[in-house]
Amino acid sequence: MPLFTSSREKHLWVWAFLVFVSIFSTLFIGRPLARLLGNQDVQAVIFLMAMLLIGAAILVHSLQAKPSKIEAVTWLGIAAVYTMFFLRLGMAERSHLIEYSVLAIFVHKAIAERKDQGRQIQRPALLSLVITFLIGLLDECIQLFLPHRVFDPWDILFNGIAVTMAIGSRVVLSRVRLHMGKSKWKRKRKN
Repeated sequence: MPLFTSSREKHLWVWAFLVFVSIFSTLFIGRPLARLLGNQDVQAVIFLMAMLLIGAAILVHSLQAKPSKIEAVTWLGIAAVYTMFFLRLGMAERSHLIEYSVLAIFVHKAIAERKDQGRQIQRPALLSLVITFLIGLLDECIQLFLPHRVFDPWDILFNGIAVTMAIGSRVVLSRVRLHMGKSKWKRKRKN
């Protein structure tokens, strides 16, 4: 039996792995990189660029899927929640939110693809949440053994919040899209 059910699943796992490697590489190169980019203005520009890239990814995804009005409103609502949450966090917590949101989306899409290809997965969103949360927990636990890093239970909480927000948003959007598809089908059937 092949490891992956489709080439799409394989690509999604590769992307998830690359995000994972990127997150874990900061355990070792994060401090020197932070010193190099320690200027608040530089950090603000990098953060703004990251937000613009995320916004562009969301826009491209939306344009490919041709969202309905209710789906577009849902996207805006989710964006508002993320924006308000970002405003309340420091730079480190913001990076956790971005990193673990992206990782959670790739893991969830890969698991959903696996289910769509016929594998028995009861709750893909819950499984994705658990896997990604455990990766965040591992990230923090490794920091116990690194002299230049600090284990912080709050970071575990922020990782969990990021994972929950990302997968929750994806589930809400999928349900809205499914509901809108059913509504269109019912209208066509009546005509």
